[in-house]
Amino acid sequence: MKSWGFALGSLKVKGPLYNEVTDPSFLCMSSELATAVESRRNFAIISHPDAGKTTLTEKLLLYGGAIHEAGAVKARRAQRHATSDWMEMEQQRGISITSTVLQFAYQDCQINLLDTPGHQDFSEDTYRTLAAADNAVMLVDAAKGLEPQTRKLFEVCKLRSLPIFTFINKLDRPGREPLELLDEIEQELELQTYAVNWPIGMGDRFKGVFDRRSRKIHLFERSGHGRREAKTTIVDIGDPKIEDLLDQDLYFQFKDELEVIEELGPELDMEMVHAGLMTPIFFGSAMTNFGVELFLEAFMDYALKPCAYHSTLGDIEPTYEDFSGFVFKLQANMDPKHRDRVAFIRVCSGKFEKDMTVSHARTGKTIRLSRPQKLFAQGRASIDEAYPGDVIGLNNPGMFAIGDTIFQGKKLEYDGIPCFSPELFAYLKNPNPSKFKQFQKGISELREEGAVQIMYSADESKRDPILAAVGQLQIEVVQFRLQNEYGVETRLELLPYTVARWVKDGWPALEKVGRIFNAITVKDSWDRPVLLFKNSWNLHQVNGDHPDLVLDAIAPVTSGQVS
Repeated sequence: MKSWGFALGSLKVKGPLYNEVTDPSFLCMSSELATAVESRRNFAIISHPDAGKTTLTEKLLLYGGAIHEAGAVKARRAQRHATSDWMEMEQQRGISITSTVLQFAYQDCQINLLDTPGHQDFSEDTYRTLAAADNAVMLVDAAKGLEPQTRKLFEVCKLRSLPIFTFINKLDRPGREPLELLDEIEQELELQTYAVNWPIGMGDRFKGVFDRRSRKIHLFERSGHGRREAKTTIVDIGDPKIEDLLDQDLYFQFKDELEVIEELGPELDMEMVHAGLMTPIFFGSAMTNFGVELFLEAFMDYALKPCAYHSTLGDIEPTYEDFSGFVFKLQANMDPKHRDRVAFIRVCSGKFEKDMTVSHARTGKTIRLSRPQKLFAQGRASIDEAYPGDVIGLNNPGMFAIGDTIFQGKKLEYDGIPCFSPELFAYLKNPNPSKFKQFQKGISELREEGAVQIMYSADESKRDPILAAVGQLQIEVVQFRLQNEYGVETRLELLPYTVARWVKDGWPALEKVGRIFNAITVKDSWDRPVLLFKNSWNLHQVNGDHPDLVLDAIAPVTSGQVS
């Protein structure tokens, strides 16, 4: 029988033609894969610090049934810490400084919630996490509106055309008018808005929301500081009982505002939502649980399912039969007892199975993926299979780097992950020579997971590593973790530079221009030249003096590395 090759959707099939159509195992695999993709939802939460991101994460877990009682991040010591903030320093300071993955089932779907750092000094970690997300939830403080970090992260979502769902939080506190907040999002982000629900009152008078999907009013009862699901009274908008349940002025104000958005606002356009051009808006309070369940239910209907990723073979659809995925995060010492390192893998196509053998695109090596884990913050459980949209954890004894692609079948590599230009630089010194090995190991592992960028002086006589960070807290975390996880005390010698630029054509280009004033030359971990400037004025001066020297604010990224 003659062998034929043809394409079935994005599946590349080879073999005798009659078998390709009738082979039960092939048809079963295709059906199983398509069904699994259909039931996956994957999203990251982005926000400015203190907008309530970790609290919202906890409440989504509460309504998803993954936890039975939510804990406030800034709770008293006697209370439990937020599930997603597992690092000791996070619990001490009440902030999120690492990305975590939280997986749970809801309405017969598998949700992968990528919780990101709230602090702006850890924007790099958030950027990397967004590379693994299919959707983004933008959390906005109702009193403050759009803030700098939110705008910055929105631009990353825009570059990737991620669907953005906006949750306007803290309606239980005094805040800005809802119509004003919608106008700000439309004007500043050039993003059309569609209010999926509308608030009734604000602050102490926040009584509930009107769900435009069901055309019903949900009135909430305050209880238990939001530890458990909110009790709700649901009534039709025309029900006479409304007048007994709401103050008359509040009810008339709500009806007037609703009339405005329904007459003047746009219709919900899911194509625009999925293209990142329109954002569904939800109002609520994560602290009191008001509106959280309504958001989660609508998100399940509106969110984009796992989608294609660009690779050296073109766009790879999730239903492509061969398994593939990429590393978007490394984390050392999630389990302090075992001092392990975990690689976070976004499954992009095909079916992952425990103990499967895959190819490592960067090294060309064949590796067996044993002991895969389902992640839930610091907790982990063994899994046997995973599908596109899922995130799995793999033990990483030094073989993986951020951006690495693993695959079966025809070789492919996914696009690399860019990084920030650092703004703070300091020599990191180890005052205790007997701790040299621990110091080197700690620096190497923290660099691999992207906790900080590491550079070195071009002067070979200076061997101390240079920490290159986006913000001060990033450096504090590195010192804290070196002490806490590796037993190494360190001290800093700050450098007077605030701007870094990579030399596009490397060392040959730098040699052509000769000596450069108002800058020093260092090298990154891949021996690429980087110029450090005291300020932007010095950078502009060098650009004027050497117009042929091309400098980049983003490091040149190749597969399997992030500077």
